Formats: sequence, structure tokens, C-alpha cells
Amino acid sequence: MTTLQGKRIVLGVSGGIAAYKAIEVCRRLVDAGAHVTPILTKAAEQMIGTTTISALASEPARTALFGDLNTPIPHTKIGQAADLLLVAPATARVISDLRVGRSADLLTATLLASRAPLVICPAMHTEMWEQQSVQENISVLAARGARLVGPESGLLAGGDSGVGRMAEPTEIVDAARFALQPDYLRAKRVLVTAGGTREPIDAVRFIGNRSSGKQGHAFAQVAANQGAEVVLVTTENHSTPNNMRILKVVTAAEMHQVCVQEAPQADLVVMAAAVADFRPKHHVAHKLKKAQGLPHLELEATEDILAELGKQKPRGQILVGFAAETNDLAQNAQEKLRLKNLDMIVANDVSVAGAGFDHDTNIVSIYLPDSPPTNLPLSTKTTVAEVVLNEAAKLCNQADKEPK
Repeated sequence: MTTLQGKRIVLGVSGGIAAYKAIEVCRRLVDAGAHVTPILTKAAEQMIGTTTISALASEPARTALFGDLNTPIPHTKIGQAADLLLVAPATARVISDLRVGRSADLLTATLLASRAPLVICPAMHTEMWEQQSVQENISVLAARGARLVGPESGLLAGGDSGVGRMAEPTEIVDAARFALQPDYLRAKRVLVTAGGTREPIDAVRFIGNRSSGKQGHAFAQVAANQGAEVVLVTTENHSTPNNMRILKVVTAAEMHQVCVQEAPQADLVVMAAAVADFRPKHHVAHKLKKAQGLPHLELEATEDILAELGKQKPRGQILVGFAAETNDLAQNAQEKLRLKNLDMIVANDVSVAGAGFDHDTNIVSIYLPDSPPTNLPLSTKTTVAEVVLNEAAKLCNQADKEPK
């Protein structure tokens, strides 16, 4: 992972309640060796003031375009010197200003006066985040190369819950490291699957699994941030900016149909979905009643999408599979890697705390043919996606050099 030692980072703090987390982000960046210049909007000053973040940063926090006699044009000087621009939190107002190029204050003027990579960490209430205008603004910035971190689901400032919570400082600092790498998937076509399929029993019941789709969606977002043209095939409804093509499915059969159609055009296929192994052979269109007694469920195997893609894999395509296990992790992962003609498999023990379903973190081992595994400790799912995609990009580059 790229080091932050000696990197000049502009830490922009806008006026969301999540501004308090920017203090921890600042501390972690400085501890990692970065030179941090904090810039606060007037609203951020109302939230956290400047004293604490100035004490933790590499230089005092700045808040205004004017008034510094030693630096009459601070936005130009700071912007040109920056290695990275990081906005945490990024409010709807700042996102909008960036999209249209409006330099309303020192922060937005500095962001516009720089060619450094930009990391945006949105934070706002769910209703604001889901506004069409906000989603369009985010999508435009992502298409221009901005890296997005979050938002996450969870408790919000008003006491309610939903999407809009700012990502945690550890995840933001990891994103800063990766943002300083080249766009290693630029112009690559990437297919990602996410979520758990649901196989109907009757009109209201289904056979499914506990997959939340968080890891798959993290792969899609990171790939898009790294310049890829992304197709996300998902069973879930996570809020995802529109800088990718999203195809919603429900069952294994639907996912199979879409993947067989989309995979041949992809340079990289990341099969992160938890596809059901079995489904009811027959299901009814109405709700089964308890008074009718126990239903007889006859199961049949679903399509093995990963195995089929492995058999039909075009020359030069990289295929990544996943193995969620509860025992014999290494043996099961290596067997799946071989039998399904994969280039890489990502395995995790879902019985381990922090690595199972519906967590924001994961613990994985990455297996390639004829190589020792890479073991990644407890990390955010975004970090897992970045590490895995970095390795996959290396395989893509090797495949590009081979004779066609």
C-alpha cells in the first residue's frame, strides 16, 4: 500500500455534524507521516472550531480567502502544492459547488486550484443523499476521477438511521493511501456480482443466505474509482452512485443469465455474490398456509455460474472467485481455485468475529495458483476491495502483455 510519508494533504472539513470525525482523520494522517493542511468552511467552524485540529495538524487550520498578509492568494499556493485533496465530511453544498466549479470559499477555491487526486467522503441525512440532484453531482465527480468513500448506513445525527453516515477514519485514511496510486484499472471493463440470491418457495417465502452485498458493492465502487467501466449485478438496494451500470436480479437463474451475457465483454470478473447452491424445484404463486401442514420441499441444484464462466473464460480475462467457509479454509479455497479455472480466489472464515455476513469489515486470504496466500487482517471492506483489485490489476496487465 502506498505510504503517506511526506505527502502534502489538504484536509477539507465542511459543515456536517460528522465534522468531529475529521479530527481523528487528521491525527491518523499525521501519524502516518503526512503533512496535513486543514481548511474549514464557516459552517465547519461552527461545528468543531479550529483549536483542536490546528494542534493536531501540520500547520494551523485555515478558514478564509483573505486576511493572511503572508499568503495573499492562499488557495493557489495550497492547491498547487498538494499531493492529495481529501474532503471529510463532504456536504451536499460542497459537492454541488465542486460539480459546477463554484469557488464560494477558501475550501472550494483550493480544490479547484489543484490537479491533485480528490477523495470525497459524503455525509448527510438519508433524504439529502438520495436526492436526484445530489446523486447526479456525485456521479459527475466520480466520472471525472474523484474517489468516493461512503457514505455508510447507521445511526444519524437526528436519532434516526439510514444511509448518509460518514465512513470511519481508518477507512478514509486507507482510501487516501490508495488514491495516491495510479488508476490501475483505467479503461478496463469490470463485471462485479454482489449480494445473496433468493430462491422462492411461495409468494412470500424464499431460501436465501445472510449476505448483505456490502463487499461486492465495495468492489464495484473501488473499481469505478480506479477508472474502470463497471457493471454491477446485484440483489441488494445499497445506495450506489450512478457512475456504473447496475443490473438488479433476485434469483440464481437471473444472475446466471445476466453474467453469461455480460462476462464475455469483461477484462475482469469479480464474483463476490453469495449464490444459492439449491432452490425449490417447484414453487407456488400464493402464500402457503400453516393450517395446510408442512409443505414438501424438493430441492434442485442451481446453475454453477462461476464454474461456467471458468469454462468459457476468454483469453486474457481475469476471473476472481470467493469462498465463504466455516472450516478447512485453505483446502477448500485452493480446491475451488483449481476446479473452477480461477485466476484468484478470496476466502474468508465467516465464523470469525468481524469477518462474517453484514459486517463493515472482513478478514480474507487471497490465493493465486502456485503462490503462497496473502493474508489480510481485519480491514474495512473497502480496503479488502482495494487490495484484491490491486492484485487483479497486476494479473490484467500481465495478460495484456501475452500474445493474443
